[in-house]
Amino acid sequence: MDVVTSTLLPSFQAMPYAAPAAVGGLLISMFFMRRFISDQRKRNARLSPVPEVPGWPVIGNLLQLKEKKPHKTFTRWAEIHGPIYSIRTGASTVIVLNSTDVAKEAMVTRYSSISTRKLSKALTVLTQDKCMVATSDYDEFHKMVKRYILTNVLGTNAQRRHRCHRDTLLENISNELHAHVQTSPEEAVNFREIFESQLFGIALKEALGKDVQSVYVDEFKSTLSREEIFTVLVLDPMEGAIDVDWRDFFPYLKWIPNKRWEMKIQQMHLRRHAVMNALIKEQKKRIASGEELNSYLDFLLSEGTLTEKQISMLVWEAIIETSDTTLVTTEWAIYELAKNPKCQDILFKQIQNVCGSEKITEEHLSQLPYLNAVFHETIRKHSPAPVIPLRYAHEDTELGGYFIPAGSEIAINIYGCNMDKKQWEKPEEWKPDRFLDGKYDPMDLHKTMAFGAGKRACAGAPQALLVGCTSIGRLVQEFEWRLKEGEEENVDIVGLTTRKLQPLHAIIKPRT
Repeated sequence: MDVVTSTLLPSFQAMPYAAPAAVGGLLISMFFMRRFISDQRKRNARLSPVPEVPGWPVIGNLLQLKEKKPHKTFTRWAEIHGPIYSIRTGASTVIVLNSTDVAKEAMVTRYSSISTRKLSKALTVLTQDKCMVATSDYDEFHKMVKRYILTNVLGTNAQRRHRCHRDTLLENISNELHAHVQTSPEEAVNFREIFESQLFGIALKEALGKDVQSVYVDEFKSTLSREEIFTVLVLDPMEGAIDVDWRDFFPYLKWIPNKRWEMKIQQMHLRRHAVMNALIKEQKKRIASGEELNSYLDFLLSEGTLTEKQISMLVWEAIIETSDTTLVTTEWAIYELAKNPKCQDILFKQIQNVCGSEKITEEHLSQLPYLNAVFHETIRKHSPAPVIPLRYAHEDTELGGYFIPAGSEIAINIYGCNMDKKQWEKPEEWKPDRFLDGKYDPMDLHKTMAFGAGKRACAGAPQALLVGCTSIGRLVQEFEWRLKEGEEENVDIVGLTTRKLQPLHAIIKPRT
C-alpha cells in the first residue's frame, strides 16, 4: 500500500456513505442539466428566426454591399427590416445589430455565447492570428494582455505617469499653429498633418519610451525616417485591414489562388514586422545599457511571460491604436465646430469663464460640460469604428427575442446604434446640446456605443477622452476656426472607417 492510499483510506472508512451520496448528487445534477438543456431547446424552438434581407442566390447580399460603407447600408436596412436582421455574405450568415439595446444584449447578457472573434484573412495576417488585445478571443491570453496594457498604458495610474506626454502634445500643437499664422496667416492649415504627427509622438513615447526620429532596418538595408516609420506601422496596415479577399465569403473556394492580394498583405506584414524588430532592437540596447524608461516595451520585457512575436504585436497595437482613433474624433470635432460658429462660441465662452487667463488643462474638464458634450456628440455621429470586428456565435443563443443558431456571425453596427431615430432626435445632425439635458452622467464614458460595452469595452476610452477633450478645448481657447471655402462638402470617408478621406483644412485666427 503506497503512502497516498494509506493516508486516504481511513478517511473513506470513516465516511461509508460518501461514495453513494456523491453518485446520487451527480445523477441529480445530470437530471437537472438535461432538463435545463431540454427547456432551452424548447424555448429556442418557440423563438422566431431573425428577419432576412432578400439577396441573390449563392452570393447573398454581397452586391448590395459593394460601396464599401457597410455601416450606412446596414442602417438603411434597419429602417426596413428592424434593428436586428440577417444577411448572407456568400457562404456565411451574418446577424446585424443596429440598436443600442440589442447591441448591449449581445455584448453583455449573451457575451458567453458570442465572445469569439471572426477575422478576415487580412486581419488574420496583420494581427498574427489574434495576437492583440482588440482582436483576441476572450481567453486567458486576452485577460492577461488586457491587464498588461491597463497597468502600463491605459489604466488610471498609467495615465498619471504619462501625463507629461499629453501636456507636451498640447504645447507642440499650439506652437505649430501659431507658427503657421505667423508665416501664412491667410492660408488654410492642414490640421491632420500637425495633429497626427504629435499623436504618433505620444504613441511612440508610451510604447517605446522615446519619440523615435529614425531607425535602421536590416531587412531594408536602409534608415527609415519618422514619416516612413509612420507609413509602415500605421497607414499601410490601416489600408490592409479593410482590404477584402473575396475568398472570405466563399471558404469552399479557398483553394483558388489570389496571389496579388496575398502578396500585398504579406508584404505589409513583413515590412511592419521588420520595422518593429528594428525599433525593439534599439530599445533593448538602451535597456542593456542601464537606461530604463516608463514604456510598454520595458514593462512587457520585465514580465517575462510573452514570446518575442507577442511582445512585438502588443507594442505595435499600442502604437497604431493611439495614432488613429483619437485623430478621427478630434479632426471631426474641429470640423463640426468650424462649421457651427455658434457652438464654437458657446464652448469658447465656457472655457473663458472656467479657465480665465489660464491654459485649459485636464483638471478643468469636469467643469466644462459643453466640451464634454462636444466630444461625445462627435463620437456619436462619427464613431471611429463604425462596425466592430465580427463576433461568432459558438452555441445557440437568443438576441432581441430571436433565435440565433450556432455558427452565425454577429456584426454590431455602432454607427447604426448611434443613428437610431428611436433613441436620438434628428441623429443626422451634430447637436452637442443633446448631452446637456441631465439624462447622461457627465463622467460616463459610454454615453454612446462608440466605446462598446461589457467585458470588451474599449480600454482606451479614458485616454481618448483626455487627449481629445483637452486638445479640442485648447484649440478653441487659442484660435477661432472656420472652414476653407469648399471644405464643408469634404465629408467622404475612407472605406470601412469614418476617417476623413481628405485632411481637414481650416482658416485659423488667434484669439486676443
